[in-house]
Amino acid sequence: MSVIRTAGGYSVTFRPRAVLAGGVCAVLALVVGVFAIGSGEYPMAPGDVLRTLAGQGAPADAFIVNELRLPRTVTALAVGAALALGGAVFQAVVRNPLGSPDVLGFTHGAAAGALTGIVIVGGGSAALAGGAVIGGVVTGVVVYALAWHGGLHGFRLVLVGIGVAAMLTGVNGYLLTKAQITEAGRAVLWMTGSLDGRGWGDSGPLLGAMAVLVPVVLLGCERGLRMMEMGDDAAGALGVRVERVRLVLFGAAVLLVALAAAAAGPVAFVALTAPQLARRLTKAPGPNLVPSMCMGAALLVSADFAAQRAFGGHELPVGVVTGVLGGGYLVWLLATERRAGRI
Repeated sequence: MSVIRTAGGYSVTFRPRAVLAGGVCAVLALVVGVFAIGSGEYPMAPGDVLRTLAGQGAPADAFIVNELRLPRTVTALAVGAALALGGAVFQAVVRNPLGSPDVLGFTHGAAAGALTGIVIVGGGSAALAGGAVIGGVVTGVVVYALAWHGGLHGFRLVLVGIGVAAMLTGVNGYLLTKAQITEAGRAVLWMTGSLDGRGWGDSGPLLGAMAVLVPVVLLGCERGLRMMEMGDDAAGALGVRVERVRLVLFGAAVLLVALAAAAAGPVAFVALTAPQLARRLTKAPGPNLVPSMCMGAALLVSADFAAQRAFGGHELPVGVVTGVLGGGYLVWLLATERRAGRI
């Protein structure tokens, strides 16, 4: 590990293993994305896909790649990166490996907002996406307010989030019972997490938000987040405005998760597993935000590729694949934490 000081007085911590792990995950995500774009009823070799992406392909290839397949792959990469970054922030803020949007209730809130848009409002895709964002943000505000008591304690935040998630599960079940059969089927597919039919309109809002929120988290708050992992008192003694940094990080993570849910539904367990896997690869302390983003993108695009091609002619929603794999990882993580005496 080495520290590089810039001309503006800022310092950048350079960890070769973390850089290597993040680079390998990023390359893997892009390679799988190229293969995903080239597969299907109209197969294309990776070289043809790359030439088409460079603007040198035939008109038919350009239409298939740029209009039909590339938007889905870009959405998978963006959603995976956003969920992983949000999960890494939450886990660092609460200092608990179980601190993820799936556990804290934010994805349940996004689902409640989306169901309201479908069942109550009766709107289309715009109402669904808008409802998911509003539901996720409102849930984040409620959880933060209920967990606040002279400060935000990680364990209290987890307990409040679990309680809110349980209540929202009941609300979502009730909304499903009030829906028409076609609306219920559409809602269940969305709640499972799916990238089928995603276009540029689905990924555009998320990509725009990431262009703003990712620099805020990485450049504006990462140092404070690293200091906060040593404890609030130690971080405060080192000059970190703990509650201000925590509020900014919390808000950014909630927005990323809500917009990711709006784009692809509440895809399960990516936010939980990606930061943990990134930390195990890097073997570095701290939140490992960039490696987590690369890991999340690689996980989701790989899961979507498997969901499309690994089961013959039956395409599965990507949330089914991430749910099965992530659920197994969660059981293993709980067993490991129990053996270590931490739960």
